[in-house]
Formats: sequence, C-alpha cells, structure tokens
Amino acid sequence: MLTLQIHPDDNVAVALSDLAAGTKIEAGIPLRETVKRGHKIALAALPAGSPVIKYGMRIGTATAAIAPGDWVHTHNLKTALGGVEDYVYRPHFKPVVPAGTEKTFSGFVRADGGVGIRNNLWIVPTVGCVNKLAENLARAINRQLPQGAVDRAVALTHPYGCSQLGGDHRITQQLLAGLVRHPNAGGVLVVGLGCENNTLDSFQKVIGPWDENRVRFLIAQQETDEFAAGMKLLGELLDYAAAQQRVPVPLAKLKVGLKCGGSDGFSGITANPLVGAFSDRLIAAGGTSVLTEVPEMFGAETLLMDRCVSREVFDRCVGMINHFKQYFISHHQVVYENPSPGNKEGGISTLEDKSLGCTQKGGTSPVTAVLEYGDRLQTPGLNLLSGPGNDMVATTVLAAAGAQLVLFTTGRGTPFGGPVPTVKIASNHELAVKKAGWIDVDAGRLLDGVPMSTLADELLEQVIAIASGQQQTKNELHGFEEIAIFKDGVTL
Repeated sequence: MLTLQIHPDDNVAVALSDLAAGTKIEAGIPLRETVKRGHKIALAALPAGSPVIKYGMRIGTATAAIAPGDWVHTHNLKTALGGVEDYVYRPHFKPVVPAGTEKTFSGFVRADGGVGIRNNLWIVPTVGCVNKLAENLARAINRQLPQGAVDRAVALTHPYGCSQLGGDHRITQQLLAGLVRHPNAGGVLVVGLGCENNTLDSFQKVIGPWDENRVRFLIAQQETDEFAAGMKLLGELLDYAAAQQRVPVPLAKLKVGLKCGGSDGFSGITANPLVGAFSDRLIAAGGTSVLTEVPEMFGAETLLMDRCVSREVFDRCVGMINHFKQYFISHHQVVYENPSPGNKEGGISTLEDKSLGCTQKGGTSPVTAVLEYGDRLQTPGLNLLSGPGNDMVATTVLAAAGAQLVLFTTGRGTPFGGPVPTVKIASNHELAVKKAGWIDVDAGRLLDGVPMSTLADELLEQVIAIASGQQQTKNELHGFEEIAIFKDGVTL
C-alpha cells in the first residue's frame, strides 16, 4: 500500500513512504510531483477556496487550484480557523460498557487513599533560589538509597515562587501543591528559602492537610547548615517511604495523562488512535484518562463537545476553549499559530490537521469532566484539562492533576520526561528504531498490518507492567525528569 485515505469522505490521501513523481497510487492517480512520507496527496480536483477534507473533516481551504496527484501542504492550503466562536450542544456519545474491571496493578496505597506507581522521594522547592540546594540534596541521598527500598530521589526544580503577581503566583502554588500531594512520592521534602512570596505558611494552606510522616519542610535561612538539616529530614523520609509495600489494586485506581509532542503526518493515524483505544479500555475498567493541550483542540473541539455527558460539562468545555482563544488574542496573536516547523516537515499543514489527529488520544469515551489549570482529577472517565501544548508545561500539569503516568506520542522524537513515568510512543517504525533509547512503544506496526485491537491490548498490559514497577520507561532509565510551570503575567 502506497497511500492511505483515512476516511471515505477525504479528498486527500497520506503517503506511507517517500513517493517519486509519476508514481501511480491506489486511486489510479499519477503523482505530479515528489511527495514525502506523511504528506498529503490530492485525490480530486480542488478549486481555490474549496475545503480540503482529511479525517472526514475540513482541515483548511485550498489557496490555489489543486489537481489530482498534487502535493497538498502549506504552499496551497491555509487554515479556516478564526477567533472566539459560539457553540451548540449536540450530545452524541455511547455510554461506557464496563470491561476489564477485574484487572489490577501493584501499587503503593498512601495514607490519604491515593495510589502511587512509584515510591520516589521528591524534593520540591518553593522558590527557584534553592534549586541547587534541592539538586545537591537529591544527588547525596541517592547515593545512600538501600537497594530496592525507594526508587530514586528527584529534585523538581523551577524558576518561580517569587517576584510573581496575581494569577501566576496562585498557579505556581497550585502546581507545586499538586506535586507535593502526588502519590508517586513516598516522601516529600519541601525546601524554601525564607523570604520568598511563596511563604511556607501560605503554601501549606494551598497544600491542605498533609501526612506529617510523608511531607517535611525545610527553610534554608533558618538553618546554620541547611544541607545537613535537609539530609536529616530526607533520612527520616527515606525510613518512612522504605516501609511502604506494593499491593494489588484495581485498574480503576489508575489515572493516565495523554500527551503528544513533535507530531508528524502519521501521529493521527497510528500513535494517537492507539492511545485513544487504550484510553477507552482504561475507562471501561473504571479508570481515568486526561487530555490537555487546549490550543491543539482548536478545529476539532466540537468532536469533544458533542461527547460531553451534560450541559454543565459542555459549558465548561466551551469556556475552556474560548478562554484559551482569548489568551492568544489578548497577546495579539492569532489562535492558529501552529503547527511547528517539525510538524510541517512531518506532513502536518494546518492547526485543524494537527488537532484532528491530536484529539484522537481521547478515544471515543464520553467527556465526564473539564478542569481548570491546576485542578485535581476527581471524576473517573475522560477528563479535559486546561493547559497549553508545550511539552514540559502540559506534562507537568497532567502530573500535578494526579496522573500517575503519561502516554506521550511523537513522530519526531524527544528525550524529555516529566516527573511521572512518561511512556514515549512512536508514530512510525523508523523513529522507534533510530531512537530506541527514547522510545518505549512502536505504534508504526499498525502500518505493517498489526490490528489495532492487538496493539491496544499490548499497550494496556505494558502500562500495567510499568505501573506495577516491573518495567521502567526510557525517561526514567536516563533520569530525564523535569517540570515547567505556565506563566502569563508580570515578573517583578
């Protein structure tokens, strides 16, 4: 097979490999020019101004006359997106049919009832001024970890916590508090400086009730030797965390973040639909999945809105979409300033093209909740979470919401990992082979004829193995664990 027409209504097909000019594709059309893999080929004559259809939906408008066999990309296709829109609630979804509810994974049940899939020590700075202290503490305690007692100590450094005003300061506190509460950490040391805006008293109020055995606090300015004081506290946290044991828990306790980065023309054909099939399986078992990257919903948002379980959830979804559009407009930016150069090189031409592939990570399940940036997951099923598309920021907000791991699809490849296990899923076989040190799953096998049901079942079992501590992700093996926090205001 040389090309793939994704939907019967599509007037373009996707090249499955590099194709030379003159090659006759399945539709009997000879190519009028060379087309690279992942890029689009016209299947019909498209007059200037006519819609270009992919995934059964409009991905933009032809800017010039396009003949059958022409390469369709940014030179002859533009977005049809505008600004803020009005939406109508047209509910269309199937109820979830329970399945796989007997499945379990082996996790750490914390005192507050949360379930962790790792038993890490996390060092969380309240302010960027103590980042290096946090890193030195993590490095030192890692040299002392007993074999098998605790996975690792990680310093979750960031540049904020002071010189921020209003919403930015509140968001920093919310995100850091979400990480302090995260069940993947068997012990947490919160490290402050002592003079920052994110004071210990105010931050503790945002954290809410905490287990004093699991969470300790250090203010560097109050200690003669802050490193020695930190090591003493970490030693106590280590003793507590090391006593925690894995036990079987229902798969319904698993919360999985859904993310893509460095997408290509195959992302919406292989990796993202595979993650969507996984999400449907997890939700059928009573679990939770969460989709973010709001700017990469633009152009596909109605597909999610129609799956909202109630008018209240729909209204929250509309508010999330239009709020993010207003964010772009308030900064005098157009809402469709996407895709990236790497996306375009891989065959994605417009934001609609990217979004229709991106949102497939959400599968077909109903949308049960819509969360603000910094909110915590409460409702099983498919959740939508407000956040940008930036890889580091989006993965961090998924973790802070309570996701114990993140499924991260990519067509271009990236070594990045968040503070929770970040499962890299390649959209094409070539990437999986070339960057085997980054990639955990090869979704390109779908193009070789492996059935979606087979790969989705395999992915579910692999996630259970990762969650149970039987397998580490590539980002964990390399120590690639980072956070980033959204910022939209004044720095003093």
